Amino acid sequence: MAAPFRTRLTELLGIEYPILGGGLMWLSDARYVAALARAGCMGFITPRSFASDDAFAEALDLCADLSAGRPFGVNLTLSSRPEANRSVQRWVEIALAHGVRHFETAGYRPDGLIGTLHAAGATVIHKASSIRHGLAAERAGADAIALIGMEEGGHPGMNELPAMLMGALAVGRFRVPLVLGGGIGHGRQIAAALVQGLDGVLMGSRFLVCEEISVHPDYKAHLLTCDEHATVRVLQSLGNTWRVLSNDTARQIEALERSGALDHAAFGDLIKGTTVRDGCYATGDWNRGMLSLGPAIAFAHRIEPLSVIVSGLIHEAQHAFQTFDSRMPKR
Repeated sequence: MAAPFRTRLTELLGIEYPILGGGLMWLSDARYVAALARAGCMGFITPRSFASDDAFAEALDLCADLSAGRPFGVNLTLSSRPEANRSVQRWVEIALAHGVRHFETAGYRPDGLIGTLHAAGATVIHKASSIRHGLAAERAGADAIALIGMEEGGHPGMNELPAMLMGALAVGRFRVPLVLGGGIGHGRQIAAALVQGLDGVLMGSRFLVCEEISVHPDYKAHLLTCDEHATVRVLQSLGNTWRVLSNDTARQIEALERSGALDHAAFGDLIKGTTVRDGCYATGDWNRGMLSLGPAIAFAHRIEPLSVIVSGLIHEAQHAFQTFDSRMPKR
């Protein structure tokens, strides 16, 4: 059986393999996203990670230079708080002016944003944590949907469904290409998703140990020691579930939740993104900050170029298809 890596997703985006790289806050910079593009996948620069519009624009220029003419995208995450979205339209204008035509949207009510992007001739993949929200985004015009299971590192919403179950429930209910994310870090899982009838996968945690990710080497070294039990979900009490590395900060968060903390202010600097950036990512102290991480980190065994990781995933998926084919009765 030939591995069916050509899917509606690869056709839509003009990529070689049906793999999307997760939008890693602070880490989805030009070097990482361009490495995904060169490896035949699609990555998304996160404008919220940059200190200024000029820095974001410079990252887009650099990514275009490094990606060898292959497509890449921009992540736009919408908050339920209007004041947190004030920069989104400006980021859209900057990205479009720099030739970006692929966008990953996530979060609260993407309808207007999808319309704006379509008017500029852009393609939109909306990331949703439930089938219901995914269908709503499809009705709003999203060109593809990425469904995220409870295993996702970062913010999987209040969803309690594992990725593979959600994928099986979703196949046949969407007209547009459908991508599955959450806990995926091995080629066998890519093969399983494609066999189910999905069009691709979204991965983040597995790529954290690639050479192109710009974090302190001590943090990468710690990630190589992590198994599938190294993460924990916190902040369900705020309706803002966050799956992170189980560390001192996460344990402090859990203690505050048990004590009855009911608003973001009660957690202070513990949940600030800059705590992660200036703490762990800069110094290697993996006990400082809420470090988004999923159990797929258990598949990471060495630090290597992203292209090598992708090649390994594709080889694993091909082997899974060949193994399945060899077990089928021959007539």
